[in-house]
Amino acid sequence: MVGVSTRAPEEDRPVTDPEKYATAASKTPVIDGVKTKTLRLVPDERGWLMEILRSDDELFQKFGQAYVSATYPGVVKAWHYHKHQVDNFACIAGMVKLVLMDTRDESPTKGAVNEFFIGTQQPLLVQVPNLVYHGWKCISPDVSTVVNVPTEVYRYDEPDEYRLEAHGTLPYDWTRKDG
Repeated sequence: MVGVSTRAPEEDRPVTDPEKYATAASKTPVIDGVKTKTLRLVPDERGWLMEILRSDDELFQKFGQAYVSATYPGVVKAWHYHKHQVDNFACIAGMVKLVLMDTRDESPTKGAVNEFFIGTQQPLLVQVPNLVYHGWKCISPDVSTVVNVPTEVYRYDEPDEYRLEAHGTLPYDWTRKDG
């Protein structure tokens, strides 16, 4: 019959729940060990507050240090991984596309790529396990500001950081996907 849908009525509705959208939009499974936490803004007449990571959070492992990284529009800061450190990223100004790539031989999600669009439009903490390549691109028209609360302190004399060039080293294209 013309004009009659064979799908259930709920299948015709757009996906409005962010978690269901993320699941529906995902082409690969979430990388093994990656965890997320939706961040909540608490506004009042004085401004707002947003907790990022607490010692009583399920995601909390240990405190190494906290730092802020600013990224200019269109700039890619990638790729690297850590042998020991676990990162906890939250973008507190602007927006970034945080990309993770699992190249671990023993991982059940080896080869998976995850993209997280995080920042003022989507406050989210993303925990990146050690040995997973990661990086981000500022996708907002202004500078983005990312806070990281890693599990280890940065060792200037012997950094736990293993880098690759942002372009042409891992099978990922940082260009915007229009459509």
